[in-house]
Amino acid sequence: MNLFITGTDTNVGKTYVCALLVKALRNAGHNTAPMKPFCCGSRDDARTLYDACGGCEPLDVINPVWYRTPAAPYTAAKMENLPADLPLIHETFRGIRERHESLIVEGVGGWMVPLSRDYFVADLAADFGLPVAVVVRNRLGALNHALLTVRDIRARGLPFAGIIFNRAEAQHDIAAATNRALLEELLNAPVLYDIAPGQTELDLF
Repeated sequence: MNLFITGTDTNVGKTYVCALLVKALRNAGHNTAPMKPFCCGSRDDARTLYDACGGCEPLDVINPVWYRTPAAPYTAAKMENLPADLPLIHETFRGIRERHESLIVEGVGGWMVPLSRDYFVADLAADFGLPVAVVVRNRLGALNHALLTVRDIRARGLPFAGIIFNRAEAQHDIAAATNRALLEELLNAPVLYDIAPGQTELDLF
């Protein structure tokens, strides 16, 4: 399995989902590696992925670009006067692909987060060429963000793998009760996983 994991927004659970996928694949006997090209602010997400694969690659390979500024990569790059090293990211990606049979890549923020003035997460995903899965957090507003994200993925002609529905916390409103069914209907696409609050394992699809 090879996937580029994006989200409808920041803090929707991309790292949590990626770690679950990496652990499930490795437990099933696959030589799977994670990659998080950009970290901004804390590097905890990259360390979570490092732990999920049992240190299968050095932290600086799993996460080749780390900005200490907690902002979008383009903003952080300007504040730190350190433009994103996109050639390094592409070279690192190719190296991981050569060494591992499957790769789970985590984007940063949402689909259109800028990495430089004219290069976005969407462009990085297109360059990598992996099927794209979208993490959707079950909350009010999820439908709009999911529909916009998937529409752009499809408009770019990228392979869309499906939705990963993350019920990060127990919700009891109408939106929470209906979001999944409406997304399946409106997108005509599979929900690959419906992750319950506190879930620690995944079955592979």
